[in-house]
Amino acid sequence: MIDVHCVTFDCAQPYELATFWRDATGGELHPDTEKNDDEVLLQGGRVDLLFIKVPEDKAGKNRVHLDLTGSAGTTRDEEVERLADLGATISGDHRNPDGSGWVTMLDPEGNEFCVCRAEYERV
Repeated sequence: MIDVHCVTFDCAQPYELATFWRDATGGELHPDTEKNDDEVLLQGGRVDLLFIKVPEDKAGKNRVHLDLTGSAGTTRDEEVERLADLGATISGDHRNPDGSGWVTMLDPEGNEFCVCRAEYERV
């Protein structure tokens, strides 16, 4: 068996993208992080997120993405609003009248992620 060490994002601006995800998840930037670093590690979640500077632009849809849920009682819809306020954009709204479904969003560099209902919203 193996453990997932971290999820890595190729990006143009590692510090800026890591800061967005820090604000989104409540994680912490590695203590040695500087704004001009080519690699920035975000710690404190169930899995660390690593942001690595690459020269090429993002092309096409991500083959892997994060599925996120609210925590501490926040709802899917509250999280969508909060993430939009942080700089994410909605790229697909798959919410259904019965409350099921999810919202596909893009982070500031266009990486897709989904915001789903937490287990406590489904009861």
